[in-house]
Amino acid sequence: MISRLEVGVGPGSASNPGGGDLFAAGGEAGRLMAAFDWASTSVGPMSSWSASFRHAVRTVLVSRFPMVLTWGPDFLQFYNDAYIPLIGAKHPAALGRDIRVTQSESWEALRPPIEHAMTTLEASWLPELLLPLERAGYREETYFTVSHAPAFGDDGEVAGMHCVCTEVTEQVLGARRQRLLHALATVSGRLGDEREVVTAMCQALAEDGADTPFAAVYLAGPEDRFERVATSGCDPELLPASVPGAAELPRDAAALRATGGPWGDPVTGSVVLPLTASRDGAPVGLLLLGVSPNRALDEDYRSFHELVAGQFAGAVVNIRAFEAERRRAEQLAELDRAKTTFFADVSHELRTPLTLLLGPIRDVLEGTEPPLSDDVRAQLSLAARNGQRLQRLVNDLLDFAGIEAGRATPVRVETDVAGFTAELVGIFRSAAERAGLRLAVDCPPLDRPAFVDPRMWEKVVVNLLANAVKYTFVGRIDVTLRAADDGFVLTVADTGVGIVADELPRLFQRFHRVPGATARTREGTGIGLALVHELVALHGGTVTVTSEPGRGSTFTVALPFGRPDAAPSGPAAAPSEAAHGEAASWVEETSRPSGGAAGDPDGACVLVVDDNPDMRAYLTRLLAPRWRVRTTANGEEALAAVAEQPPDLVLTDVMMPRVDGFELLRALRADPATRHIPVIMLTARAGQEASVEGLEAGADDYLAKPFRAAELQARVRVALERAAARPAPPAGRAALRRVEPPGPPPAAPAAPDRRAEPVPAPRAAPRPADRRHEQWRVPAELSSIPVIRRRLRRFLDDAGVGAEQAYDLLLAACEATSNAIEHAQEPAEPFVEVTGAVAAGQVEITVRDYGQWRERVPSMDRGRGSTLMSAFADVAATPSPEGTTVRIRSAITG
Repeated sequence: MISRLEVGVGPGSASNPGGGDLFAAGGEAGRLMAAFDWASTSVGPMSSWSASFRHAVRTVLVSRFPMVLTWGPDFLQFYNDAYIPLIGAKHPAALGRDIRVTQSESWEALRPPIEHAMTTLEASWLPELLLPLERAGYREETYFTVSHAPAFGDDGEVAGMHCVCTEVTEQVLGARRQRLLHALATVSGRLGDEREVVTAMCQALAEDGADTPFAAVYLAGPEDRFERVATSGCDPELLPASVPGAAELPRDAAALRATGGPWGDPVTGSVVLPLTASRDGAPVGLLLLGVSPNRALDEDYRSFHELVAGQFAGAVVNIRAFEAERRRAEQLAELDRAKTTFFADVSHELRTPLTLLLGPIRDVLEGTEPPLSDDVRAQLSLAARNGQRLQRLVNDLLDFAGIEAGRATPVRVETDVAGFTAELVGIFRSAAERAGLRLAVDCPPLDRPAFVDPRMWEKVVVNLLANAVKYTFVGRIDVTLRAADDGFVLTVADTGVGIVADELPRLFQRFHRVPGATARTREGTGIGLALVHELVALHGGTVTVTSEPGRGSTFTVALPFGRPDAAPSGPAAAPSEAAHGEAASWVEETSRPSGGAAGDPDGACVLVVDDNPDMRAYLTRLLAPRWRVRTTANGEEALAAVAEQPPDLVLTDVMMPRVDGFELLRALRADPATRHIPVIMLTARAGQEASVEGLEAGADDYLAKPFRAAELQARVRVALERAAARPAPPAGRAALRRVEPPGPPPAAPAAPDRRAEPVPAPRAAPRPADRRHEQWRVPAELSSIPVIRRRLRRFLDDAGVGAEQAYDLLLAACEATSNAIEHAQEPAEPFVEVTGAVAAGQVEITVRDYGQWRERVPSMDRGRGSTLMSAFADVAATPSPEGTTVRIRSAITG
């Protein structure tokens, strides 16, 4: 092969005097070489070129890899098309010229490897060689992987140099920038003071500042200004201490006298980037970055700057989020401590008035003179029972507050745990039997002394027994006590409704209630099991639970035998008055029947729905003198009672087992046959939000406990009068008749308990009505407007008003209601009344407030509201000293 290459016909020979074959495959570089006046150079005319020279030139031209050949003592250059992009603007002037001149800025780096290759005859290999190139009008930082090799003449002596090279600038810069971003990420991950972290990040920029010769970070501060918090690579005194925005930061960096790049050139350019966590978020700061004097600010460079800004922004946002979360956690902890202290203080303060309430009541009940009438004795007994219940709640809160505050310490004394536990179980026997449950106790004496705090142990046993009675409707409750290893184990097992597996981990959390669980009552603080858990933990023991829905639950308490903290004093432990009171409350809960009727047989029928037997009795006593009263214990029983005989009014509690007040209300409103029945809701939740919630759900009125008897009687009377003024409801039987009356849970314990499922009630399709009238009274608050909108929409649908016309009327009515709420002058009552009426093909909506009348001026009729209302219907406003009434009339169009 070598001999064949050397035999080629040379340029200028007889057969090829022009040398065209030599440059034919050389592309642009070949054409330029063919046209070049080589005779004016040290290599002479092409006709004088040696064979080795011609072959070296041919090798360069046909290669697709960047190559350059220097020949002769003047280092004249011959290169191919692939080499042209590497020298940029130096082409074509570099062709045929001395490389030491054209690459003068790089010759200091190139000379050693070239001379080494030409003198030692050993090729060089220089990966990622840094070369300054002025190929684009400035001294550019570039990187090449280069190999230099000697080029030999016909006599075998070195006549020139072959160079094969490839530019790797993008790879070197990319890797370097990636390392810097990684360093920034490492520093930013150290959560702490944001100024310290930002300063450390600036230091990381300074340690590898080839791409960021200087930096300054400004963070958002007070008065909508950005304050300088950290710098690197420049004198901070040359930068403003604070700026109102990015426009005030310098773009021309020459004044900062910073240097950068591999050769310390002056930095003249900079960029300012906002530090934002998202595109639409407000900036948390500004980042001023210097631009390398040896790199063009191209797209890749800008993307790198944006990534750097993203690191700073993410660090600041994360630190602030962490600080906000830490402050929130501290505030929550402080609130929790304050709440615990508050509960303790308030509970202590409640004990004094409770003592002064319960003491005189007990004295009167236990006295013999003068004799009490049965009615007075019943009322005093009711007050005493509920005062004692309040006292137990206060004691529970005090116990829990003391545990959380670290003030509760058990005083362990030797206790006959078996006998004491059996006595505590015995006081619940009456409640269990009245509920139809079998209560079995198996507590043989332990084989060694046990040391517990008797009052704490009493609370553990009583709370577990009360919990079992609350959630068990059929079957039995079994209580066992056994010695085990170095302690003893108490087990309370029931055949109640059971607990789903997902709820078991949260069962002992304070205030946690299992949603949807069927119980005898919804009453309670939600801290009973949490108190058990804490009291057991104070004794060094554990409490666990296993349960399966429909089969029941088993609570297991394991305690060590313990050591005495004090010598026993006084008689053996016996159930306290509080324990007797808790058991007695469940006797009342399980023995008081519901479903009875009382009062005037000719009066309107009021159905009272409440799970508390004392409350049912109290409401019955208040209402029976004027109306006929029926009672049920929960929403499920109430639906069955309504299906059997619809009442004239329903007075219901909100929180009840099985079906609560809101579910009951939704079922009544969903059935056309019961939709007209007025519903008044009673709740222990006070406040405007609770009232709006009840009205939004469709209630006619909402009364918070505690309430005055006269107020309740007045609300019932008004609701009944309004209902009587409405047209008679459409004929038909209530779909609720399909609801079976409530009974005991299924006998088979494995069957799932479905008594808490909502009672289905079909909805009737809207139908036109020749005559219809409904009225609603809502609080004068803007939050009442959605309530009115829903009520009117249902009313208009039932009246057969078309969707488009109903939309217009709703818009007009809501605008009138808004005006009544916002513009009523010193209203006598904080309510707004809205009435819907349909008669003779006309629909009329009236909105009335209770504000004082004032003289109208023309400007009052030019607002958007009156214009809107008038555009949809005939509108008339009638002011009076008692309030203003707005009437909106329109013919029903379909």
